[in-house]
Amino acid sequence: MSEPQIPLDDPLAPQAQPTTTTAVLEREQVEEQLQEPGDHERFSHYVRKEKILESALSGDPVVALCGKVWIPGRDPKKFPVCPTCKEIYEGLRAPQDGGE
Repeated sequence: MSEPQIPLDDPLAPQAQPTTTTAVLEREQVEEQLQEPGDHERFSHYVRKEKILESALSGDPVVALCGKVWIPGRDPKKFPVCPTCKEIYEGLRAPQDGGE
C-alpha cells in the first residue's frame, strides 16, 4: 500500500522552508483643497449689514473691516471671528473698509 497523500496547503504538512505572509493595508489619502482664495482663513468677518444685503441681491463682493474682499455665502456662526475685524470693531484700529 502507498502512503496517504497530505495536501500541500495543510497547515500540519511538513514545510521545506519557513513561510511568511504580508498583508497590505489600504488607506485613502485625503488632501485638503481650497475652494476659493482666502478659504484657508476660515474666519467670520465684520461687514456692514447694508453691504451684506446689497451683496445678497447683486452678487457683488463685500469688504470686511479688516480689508478682506469676498462674496458672502457661508454661515458665519460656524467660524471663529477674525481677530483683526474684532480689534477694529472694538475700536483698537482704524477700519480698512473705507467706512467711518
